[in-house]
Amino acid sequence: MAAKSTKKDSKQAEASAAVELPAMPRLQEKYIKEVLPHLKETYKRTNPHAIPKLTKIVVSMGVGTAVTEKKHMEEALAALQQITGQKPAPCRSRHSISNFKLREGLEIGAKVTLRGARMWEFMDRLVSIALPRVRDFRGLNPKAFDGHGNYSLGLTEQLVFPEINPDKFTRPQGMNIAFITTTESNDESREMLKSLGMPFRVEEPTGKKGAAAQ
Repeated sequence: MAAKSTKKDSKQAEASAAVELPAMPRLQEKYIKEVLPHLKETYKRTNPHAIPKLTKIVVSMGVGTAVTEKKHMEEALAALQQITGQKPAPCRSRHSISNFKLREGLEIGAKVTLRGARMWEFMDRLVSIALPRVRDFRGLNPKAFDGHGNYSLGLTEQLVFPEINPDKFTRPQGMNIAFITTTESNDESREMLKSLGMPFRVEEPTGKKGAAAQ
């Protein structure tokens, strides 16, 4: 019996080894091979724990109209799941505001927290596909940091993501995307995100008076 069991375990091990492991997301590979060495050299650090890292991305939608139209909340949840590939969690109101017909505990938003491979894949699609589809896009605000190395950007339209079917989701729905990092420095976080491909707007230096007229 012991011999048969050992033989069976060996076959299972071989079968497991034959299963191909999922490929590392392209942007994660870029961080390891290109961005990490660049940051080490830039900030002269040898401790890998001292190098800025992206820990999670939080994608959230505020759906104020869900107070009177529950269907809007259902649409937002479905859209957010398609965009991120992860089931979103509804956000409930904490207080009651009679003027807005808002009661405590009502679902008025949704959010998804992405980590690991899904985080890298989402950022890759955001940078390479979604943002270039924004109308009149001229780059992201390079100053939208919170003072602790975290960056936030807002999108007014979910249709910039090709996963969203415009025939199914006809109501415009915006979202906020927050990038949470390990560094407390805005400058270090900006350098890391820029190296990963975040298209920050290049702000022209202020010239001397009269320079524009020359």
